[in-house]
Amino acid sequence: MEFASYLAGERWSDHPSCTHPALAFLARMVNDCSSDTERSRLAVLIPSVIGLNGSDRSVEVAIALRAASVALPIASEERQRALAVGILSCQRILERMGVEPAPDLAAAVDSAMQRTPLAVSWARDFVGSYRLPTGNKAASRLSESVIRISVLGIAGACIENPDARLRALLTAAIEDSAAILRPTSVEDRAPSARPLQFEEPIVGSRS
Repeated sequence: MEFASYLAGERWSDHPSCTHPALAFLARMVNDCSSDTERSRLAVLIPSVIGLNGSDRSVEVAIALRAASVALPIASEERQRALAVGILSCQRILERMGVEPAPDLAAAVDSAMQRTPLAVSWARDFVGSYRLPTGNKAASRLSESVIRISVLGIAGACIENPDARLRALLTAAIEDSAAILRPTSVEDRAPSARPLQFEEPIVGSRS
């Protein structure tokens, strides 16, 4: 994100004003959790985040949902439960906003939840027992927590090439953000920003 601030003509910072805070947070997390080889490949995405900012509160929730949809099927059992709670909470926040997630994002979330029925069942019981906090700050804190758990869950998963999943997550989140913030500006989206497709077995939970 420092290079993004430089290209945007801002003061050198990993929190550039040219990029949505939630997207910048995800980018920093992906960068920190990637291997040295893969980290250098992330540079091609830098131009795509410049100028990608706005006041739409649904952006951070969409990024959190995207992150959780990638992490949920492959994360450890403990993180699966937290991620499932995060997904259900994000969905409730969007309902309060009167916003529906994009069809491809909704499909990705549904697919992830279908692959982890035990974690989702536990999460539904848990979410039903507490009152969802209100306010913009609460939504931002929740989204950041979901993003953090998701990235750590992907990086620590027992899978081949977690770096590829992290990069796919970031490119998909960039496209999700662009679709919300620049709905008519297709050329501004990340190059080849369709998420990688990974086949996962249907599981209840993993340890």
